Amino acid sequence: MELDLRFFATFREAVGQKDLSRTVEDGATVGDVLAGLEKEYAGLEGELLQDGAIRPQLSVLKNGRDVVHMAGVDTDLEEGDRVSVFPPVAGG
Repeated sequence: MELDLRFFATFREAVGQKDLSRTVEDGATVGDVLAGLEKEYAGLEGELLQDGAIRPQLSVLKNGRDVVHMAGVDTDLEEGDRVSVFPPVAGG
């Protein structure tokens, strides 16, 4: 199935672009996609997942909704979903 992936700030720099289209296997989860991205992009290695969960302060959205309010890394994905990945943001 085809997904749209969006990256922001330092993650955009690591991937080299803001938007990617990605084909994944049917039944893929958010965790599957994040693990695949960590393997594919050296700049993302260890930045997305920690002990099998999404790293603290990281925001991962599925179609605009934070996956922490769904099933986290086990959130199922469907054809055409958009997964957005935001690094931790600090400041004031």
